Amino acid sequence: MTACHAHNLRRDPVLTPKSFGLRVSLTPGDPFRTMLGADWSRTHWFATERERDAALVEMSRKHEYSRPGDRPAHVYEKVVSQNVLPRNK
Repeated sequence: MTACHAHNLRRDPVLTPKSFGLRVSLTPGDPFRTMLGADWSRTHWFATERERDAALVEMSRKHEYSRPGDRPAHVYEKVVSQNVLPRNK
């Protein structure tokens, strides 16, 4: 993807490898599966494990605009790009 005004980008996307992912999919009983398909998923990529883990906390929390009794209906799975070896902790 090219940018019309590259100087407006926060960081150069080519120079920032994003190897740590968070795959979001739907729970088996979610009614959105009829619209999106049973195999729908979206993977968000991050440059560091810390960024990914912070995003997981934010995405999976109960938001202040949720109705009483609402629960997040997504499944979150941490993934690592096949091009990068996981670091030992």
